[in-house]
Amino acid sequence: MKKKYDVVALGELLIDFTENGISTQGNSVFEANPGGAPCNVLAMLQKLGHGTAFLGKVGDDIFGHRLCNVLDEVGIDRSGLIIDREVRTTLAFVETKPDGDRDFSFYRNPGADMMLREEELQEDLLKEARIFHFGTLSMTHDPVRLATKKAIKIAKEAGAILSFDPNLREPLWDFLEDAKECVREGLSVCDILKISDNEIQWFTGKEDYTEGVRMIQEEYKIPFILLSMGKEGSRAYYKDRIVEVKPFLQENTIETTGAGDTFGGACLHYILEHGLSDLQEEQLKEMLTFANAAASIITTRRGALRVMPTQIEIEQLVQRMK
Repeated sequence: MKKKYDVVALGELLIDFTENGISTQGNSVFEANPGGAPCNVLAMLQKLGHGTAFLGKVGDDIFGHRLCNVLDEVGIDRSGLIIDREVRTTLAFVETKPDGDRDFSFYRNPGADMMLREEELQEDLLKEARIFHFGTLSMTHDPVRLATKKAIKIAKEAGAILSFDPNLREPLWDFLEDAKECVREGLSVCDILKISDNEIQWFTGKEDYTEGVRMIQEEYKIPFILLSMGKEGSRAYYKDRIVEVKPFLQENTIETTGAGDTFGGACLHYILEHGLSDLQEEQLKEMLTFANAAASIITTRRGALRVMPTQIEIEQLVQRMK
C-alpha cells in the first residue's frame, strides 16, 4: 500500500546559534540558524525529492514562528507541529573549537520541544510513513518521552521502518545512565541505526568501533548499522558485511553542525530508493560515498536545515574528488 510520506520524524526543532566572526567591538557574533537533528534529516530528504512530515513543538515566539516559516520554505509538512503559548522555543549555542569539535549550551528548562504530549500527536502522519525517524533528545524528559514511545508504537504497528539516531548531547541529561537507558530503548525497536564514533565508544565501552557494533548487533539484532566517523569517513554494517568509505575533506570547511544528520538523511534516501532487504557491497559503497559527499558539503555552510545540498551538487563533488 502506497503511503503519503516517505519519512516522518519526531523531535526537536530549535535555533542553533553558531559563531560567525567577531564584531567591530571585539565580541563574538552568533548567527541564528534553524536546526534540530530530526528536521535536518527531513530537510536533506526533502531536497532529494522525498515527501516528509515533522512532529514536534515550538513556542509562540519570534523563533517559533521563524521555524514554522523555514519548514514551509523547505517543504516539510508541519501539520504535526504544535505552537505552544506557555513555553519558549529551545535555543542552542554552539561553540566550535580550533580542532573542529563543538560544545553545546542549551536553553531548554523547559523548552517547547520537551513539552509535546501524547494526545497532541498527529497519528495519521505516523500511519502514513514509510520510515519513522527519531532520536534521544525527545527522550530526556516527560511528557515528550511518552509521546515518543507512543509514536514508535503507532509507526511500528503501521509497518514503518524505524530509524534511530541517538544524537547524544550530554548537557541535556542529569544522569548519563538515563541516557543509556533511552538509547537501549531505541536500539530495541529500530531497523536502522545511525550512530557516531564517540557514541559507540561511550555506549559499549569498546575503543574499537567494530567490536562495539558487534556487541550491539548480538544483543539487539539490528539489520543495518551506519557509523559516522567524522574525518575518518563512514562505515555500513549490513548482515555479515562491513563497508568503509573515506570522507570528502574540504579546505573551506566552516563547522560540522548538521553533518551527521545530512549523512543520515542521504543514507535514508538510498534505502527509500533501493530497499533494505538485499543490499550488495557495491550498493553500500555507493550509498556511503553519496552520503559522505553530502555531509562534506554541509560543513562548508553555516547551519544545515535551510542549506542542504542538491543531488546535482552532491554528484558533482563525488565526480570531482574521484
